[in-house]
Amino acid sequence: MDKKLVETITSRDQDFAQWYTDLCLKAELMDYSDAKGFIIYRPYGYAIWENIQKYLDTKFKETGHENVYMPMVITESLFQKEKDHVDGFAPETAFMTTASGDEGERLIVRPTSEVLFCQHYAKIVSSYRDLPKKYNQWCSVVRWEKTTRPFLRGKEFLWQEGHTIHRTEEEARKETLDMLDTYNRLGRDLLAIPFVTGRKTEKEKFAGAVETYAIEALMHDGKALQSGTSHYFGSGFAEAFDIKYQDSDNLVKHVYQTSWGVSTRLIGAVIMVHGDDEGLVLPPYVAPTQIVIIPIQSQKQEVMDAANKLYQDLKEAGYRVKLDDSNRTPGWKFAEYEMKGVPVRLEVGPRDLQNGVVTVTTRHNRAKSQIGLDVVVSSMDQVLKDMHQDLYNNALNHVQKNTFVAKTYDEFKTQIEKGGYIKMSVCGEEAELIIKADVQATARVILDEPLVTELCPVTKKKATQTILFARAY
Repeated sequence: MDKKLVETITSRDQDFAQWYTDLCLKAELMDYSDAKGFIIYRPYGYAIWENIQKYLDTKFKETGHENVYMPMVITESLFQKEKDHVDGFAPETAFMTTASGDEGERLIVRPTSEVLFCQHYAKIVSSYRDLPKKYNQWCSVVRWEKTTRPFLRGKEFLWQEGHTIHRTEEEARKETLDMLDTYNRLGRDLLAIPFVTGRKTEKEKFAGAVETYAIEALMHDGKALQSGTSHYFGSGFAEAFDIKYQDSDNLVKHVYQTSWGVSTRLIGAVIMVHGDDEGLVLPPYVAPTQIVIIPIQSQKQEVMDAANKLYQDLKEAGYRVKLDDSNRTPGWKFAEYEMKGVPVRLEVGPRDLQNGVVTVTTRHNRAKSQIGLDVVVSSMDQVLKDMHQDLYNNALNHVQKNTFVAKTYDEFKTQIEKGGYIKMSVCGEEAELIIKADVQATARVILDEPLVTELCPVTKKKATQTILFARAY
């Protein structure tokens, strides 16, 4: 590894936050714009998001969801229509002004689009035959965050937001949990991240929701990251926006509604779960480039002929492959692609070619091996599968090693300073508020597990549920 490249990256254990920022910039995932809190998604960072999009968009369409696009602005009067929703977002909303001095109604740049979908659904639904409506939108939203960090929290971020309406409560509740499962499988199958899933507490649920479910990931530094949410709204929004239909029994009824979304925050999760002191470690199925081919002694014709053939064969087999035939030294190239987390490096040199092999290095464990030139393409599927599983297992092991149970509040306070998830049975919101004030930890999800203690260690009142707590981004 080229130390000149690595010297600009702070060690994870020395300063995790600085390591993260260094890596986002050095690996060319993003850059800062002149407007504070707004980032530029560079091609390499945006390509990661595109692969997440492709995975989810395919899953959504397989389950009958359709993509739409709503306006980026919401009139103030429309936004005020759902009071709970406004209370949840009012501190974060951005208002637009016009250069013409138009004194018409003020416009809000969307922080989310519930009210836009509700208004539209009220216009287009009249009968049970119109249901369900299962829409999804890929867009950006603006929330006026005071403290920002690339991908994790910004004034503008990219996301998908699904909004569905249904004939029955049962159907809407199933949709809510089905989408939570889709997000969980995204972590398992694409990102190599083991999410913890569950319902949010009343205090932590989305404004206006009956129930909110979340996927939570544990970062290398022991902090949690809420990585996606799925909300069951019941008929609250439908009643506020008069979304009604005539059922088969001729009675007029309100619909039941859901909303669910993930954002470019997932890129931050991939960085912080898998990265190391040398740079990114990208899971192979989400990596923009899965395989890079480095010719050794590229001036030799036989080397370039073999490298080019390998490139064409891998490309035709469907892999995202790059051939770096630039005039940089092999050492510089090794360091560069380690920094960018490219899963597999293939070295093609004259000595190896004489023996009919190429040298293969896997980024996550830096293991080197030699594979017959004639079986490289047929071997790659298993190489990538093994790498993905290794990364998932490593992340799962990190979660298991850093999940603790607290029977007393003193145990809880001692452990929270070390990081990780902590299971504790509490009495409810009163305990949550005390914990947040004392140690800045929050309830991540409610666990479907037996009570750890009969009494809440925080308030000494009767415990009602076991909750997974952590400090979080």
